[in-house]
Amino acid sequence: MHALRLALAVALLPALSACGLRPIYAGGAQGAVAQGLAAVEVSPVAGREGWLVRNALIDRLGQGGANTAPRYRLDILLDDQLEGLGLLTDDTIGRERRTLRARYQLVDLASGVVMVDATAGSDAGIDVVSSEYATIAAEERALENLAQQVADRIVTRLTLALSAQS
Repeated sequence: MHALRLALAVALLPALSACGLRPIYAGGAQGAVAQGLAAVEVSPVAGREGWLVRNALIDRLGQGGANTAPRYRLDILLDDQLEGLGLLTDDTIGRERRTLRARYQLVDLASGVVMVDATAGSDAGIDVVSSEYATIAAEERALENLAQQVADRIVTRLTLALSAQS
C-alpha cells in the first residue's frame, strides 16, 4: 500500500511542474519583479496621509537607499474621510469611521503608457470616548494603520502587474 502511494506521488510530480505556477519573487532581490519594484518612483502625495502612504510605499518597494534608476512613476490621489456613526442618547457621537482610499496609476517613464490604473482602500472603526485626547490619538493611529494597509494593497497590485510583464 505504501509503495502504491509513493508511485502515485512520483507519477504526479510532472503534472505539478506543468501547472503554470511560478514564484513571483523568483531570483530574490535580483529577480525581474524585485528590480521592477525598486525602479518605481513614488510621486509626492499631499497631506499627512499622503506622507504616511508614500513613506510606507518607499519602504515596501525596496527604495531605501537604492540607486536604481526609475523606470516607472507611481501617481497617487488620496481621499481621507472621517465620519460619525453612532449617536448616543445625549446626541453625541459614540463611534467614528475613518476611510482612506487611493486612486493610483503606474506610468512607464519611457513610453508614458499607464500600466496600472486602480484603486485601493481600507477603513477602521474608532470609539469616541470622553477624553478628547484619547479620541484624537485613536483617529491618528487609525490613519497610520490605514496608510500601511493601503500601501500593502498597492504594492500587491504592482507586483502582480510587473510579474505578468516578465
